[in-house]
Amino acid sequence: MASISNNIKRLREKADMSQEELGAKLGKTRSAISQYESGKIIPRMGVIEDLATLFRVQKSEIIGDEPLVMPGAIYPSRSPRATAPLLGRIHAGTALEPDILEEDIDLPYNVRQKHPNAYFLEVEGDCMNKVYPEGCYILVDPDVEPRDGSIAAVAIDGADYVMRRLRRGANSLMLSPESTNASHSDIVITESDDRTVELAGTVVWYQAAKEME
Repeated sequence: MASISNNIKRLREKADMSQEELGAKLGKTRSAISQYESGKIIPRMGVIEDLATLFRVQKSEIIGDEPLVMPGAIYPSRSPRATAPLLGRIHAGTALEPDILEEDIDLPYNVRQKHPNAYFLEVEGDCMNKVYPEGCYILVDPDVEPRDGSIAAVAIDGADYVMRRLRRGANSLMLSPESTNASHSDIVITESDDRTVELAGTVVWYQAAKEME
């Protein structure tokens, strides 16, 4: 498709006007019209509207499909698409072995850059519904060590997975719920307990599932 510069020249010649004559009608110099037609300057929208009125055409006949880029304007760039794998479901309630899923979930590119090894888990249960509603996807980064007060994905005894607020004591680890359901209680594990605890990673981001949006 012809460019804006070619369209202006075509319409001017069709109207049998010189560059100087067209400039006079637009309040522009002959040099300005020459620069429009050579593509050295892109006319502002007001000039394009005046041209469309003068030549009795639609603005689209002048602009066509060419994007109008104004000098000095800053336009947002589109970030590349980013995804993270959905590896399973984490139970925010009774500890259960996670279901294994094989899907990819979209997430902001800058989040993926910051957490390149992170993965999604789908939340089931309501013990953390004050923070993460059931059905949402939490992004877990295994490279971020959970701190006191972090929300972490925790594997208990090698098979059981829960999501809780982590509180560290001198000789204990407390996994606390944050729920509207008062029946949930803390999970407290001490050094004397014959249990293994694996901190799978820290929850660093989340998004609602499609049906919740």
